[in-house]
Amino acid sequence: MKRPRDEDGDVEKADGDAVESNHDFVGQRNGDDNGSSKKLKPEGGGGGLISTTNGGLLPLSSYDDDEDEEDEEEKEKAKEPESPQYEYESDEELERSSRLPFRRDIEVRKDCPYLDTVNRQVLDFDFEKFCSVSLSNLNVYACLVCGKYFQGRGRNSHAYTHSLEAGHHVFINLHSEKVYCLPDGYEVNDPSLDDIRYVLNPRFTRAQVEQLDKNKQWARALDGSDYLPGMVGLNNIKENDFVNVIIQSLMRVTPLRDFFLIPENYSTCKSPLVQRFGELTRKIWHPRNFKGQVSPHEFLQAVMVASKKKFRIGMQSDPVEFMSWLLNALHTDLGGTKKAGSSIIFKCFQGELEVMKEFQRKTQTAKREDANATESAGAEEDEKMDTSFVEREVSRMPFLMLGLDLPAPPLFKDVMEKNIIPQVPLFNILKKFDGEMVTEVVRPQLARMRYRVMRLPQYMILHMRRFTKNNFFVEKNPTLVNFPVKNLELKDYIPLPIARVGEKQQTKYDLIANLVHDGKPGEGSYRVFVQRRSEEMWYEMQDLHVAETLPQMVALSEAYMQIYEKHQ
Repeated sequence: MKRPRDEDGDVEKADGDAVESNHDFVGQRNGDDNGSSKKLKPEGGGGGLISTTNGGLLPLSSYDDDEDEEDEEEKEKAKEPESPQYEYESDEELERSSRLPFRRDIEVRKDCPYLDTVNRQVLDFDFEKFCSVSLSNLNVYACLVCGKYFQGRGRNSHAYTHSLEAGHHVFINLHSEKVYCLPDGYEVNDPSLDDIRYVLNPRFTRAQVEQLDKNKQWARALDGSDYLPGMVGLNNIKENDFVNVIIQSLMRVTPLRDFFLIPENYSTCKSPLVQRFGELTRKIWHPRNFKGQVSPHEFLQAVMVASKKKFRIGMQSDPVEFMSWLLNALHTDLGGTKKAGSSIIFKCFQGELEVMKEFQRKTQTAKREDANATESAGAEEDEKMDTSFVEREVSRMPFLMLGLDLPAPPLFKDVMEKNIIPQVPLFNILKKFDGEMVTEVVRPQLARMRYRVMRLPQYMILHMRRFTKNNFFVEKNPTLVNFPVKNLELKDYIPLPIARVGEKQQTKYDLIANLVHDGKPGEGSYRVFVQRRSEEMWYEMQDLHVAETLPQMVALSEAYMQIYEKHQ
């Protein structure tokens, strides 16, 4: 049977029990005949001295036990079963244990002499919350002096040992956000630590979220650099630029951003992917960060687990494939179904297509002559095609992204012996969805497809298919796409269904994100142009690089994926 334990993870002692040996105090029974016991207690709640009954103080290292006392202690221990080592499985269990009847009340103090040792320059809460010694993620504390993570704060814990060895005394619980002074063990309640709590767990009110797109104020990091909330750079840990550009693009989708800025919207969701994406969203838009960039390390770890290592750190991948996977994974984890608007993902990005499929179905029969004719003809079989006809199938299917086909680049050089870089208007390749243009497909069978948009989404994602893969290599199409940055009118190029009576169908879109690939196929890097809504300014973002740019430069790039927002 487990002994009741206090909040620090130590065994609570009932009256009359012998106090077991520990790091900072030793208690033993006296070997006198009268059976009286003598207990040694620490002086000052956790120093390196031992108080005796006669008032003397001895250092721990200089205290030697008598042989008789050791023998008597061994006998006493033999009478009682040894208490098993206890580890808290979670902070919830830690809180439950605090309600036990043997719990010692933790002192709460506003004045701590070690607050001036807190070093905000070394604090970084973007990485996984694992103890640097035990590699456990249970009950982890961060040292506010050196920034390292340690498990627990009990007398046998790594944080307690670190406080004695390194002389660092201020720690914060990464889950409860409570600050403690070790080795004394009291809780520190000081308003000067609130900025650390906000960086550890950024929080927004609904009123603050509504004002984000109106805020033009710059923020200042601890190193003196200025940054714009929402326009911060993301660390490239190793070849994760394909993730960074997708994150920066999705941060421009206002309903999606607002949803994840309020944790109450998905508090019942236990998906680590959803929780990490929400934390990353709040850190990107937080106006009181200690530094002007954010690391997506925790989010990348959640992506690697959720995708079963399809997307992982150190391996370059296609951002279009990652976008498709991420939207579907978030939709499923948020409890979304096939119904329209069943999640914030479908509310933002889901549209509907009408698909007409034409394919040939052939029936083949083999006619065999009777036995006499077969023998005279040398037992030959005659297979004939009886009929050949075209079947048509019309169906409706939802979509989150539209793939656009680029025209093939020219094979020859011009008179100046230079390669011609072709250009194509966006409206030409959008005709694929006018319901008339035929697209031939090979898989799963040879067919002629016609597509027509029946319902436009609030945010439309367009994907230019620049890369084609054959049996030998991957080829990149360098064709430039000419597109408008504002007021893309779709009804002039795509026939749309007639709106219902009393409803006005909005068909104009504005560009909010333009993702670009630079370099050779299979190599290169990704960057993205995004718009800051409060100032209607365009910024070029590539990992930690964030720079203001002109709208004309956005249209001169090799667009790979775009996000358009419908006019309200």
